[in-house]
Amino acid sequence: MAVAGIVLAAGSASRMGENKMLLRLGGETLLRRAARRARAAGLDPVLVVLGHEADRARPELAGLGCTEVLNPAHAGGINTSLSAGVEAVPPGAAAAVVLLADMPLVDEGLIREVVELHRRTGAPLVTARYGEVTAPPTLYHRSLFPELLGGRGEGRGREVVRRRGAAAVDRPARALADVDRPGDFERAREELAAGSGT
Repeated sequence: MAVAGIVLAAGSASRMGENKMLLRLGGETLLRRAARRARAAGLDPVLVVLGHEADRARPELAGLGCTEVLNPAHAGGINTSLSAGVEAVPPGAAAAVVLLADMPLVDEGLIREVVELHRRTGAPLVTARYGEVTAPPTLYHRSLFPELLGGRGEGRGREVVRRRGAAAVDRPARALADVDRPGDFERAREELAAGSGT
């Protein structure tokens, strides 16, 4: 059973003040790091949704074997990128794992655990739980894809998790790093140095 990966990396990163996808951590950009780990976890295909400064971001995917999905409506919010990614999942994939490229501590081991929990239990929705907070990587069975489509703004994937309930793979709260502001990036760098991600 094929499980696709959808890496969301199209936003303008207005709170960061620069294109955070191109920030370097551990010798590679956040974008390349996320796409590489999705591939290493065995997701196939890995669909990377680009939008803001796509021409600058595209070279970061060279040699990884990922498929670019361009979202011309990315200014409308992350829901537009989620829709673009889900619509690009090929018919042969029974599920898809949604990842955010600005979560640099998510590694291939966590992605594999999410997929394995789905395969072992048949749960149609599996996410990661960091302490009390659920966040990607999140696996959605194909039967849930219609609920992820359409609309602007953000939070659609989170709404589906809240509404449906999800099986979860646990991680410590400190492993949740969402890089939105410069301080977030520094904290992620510190966590990486301390061994919370590789």
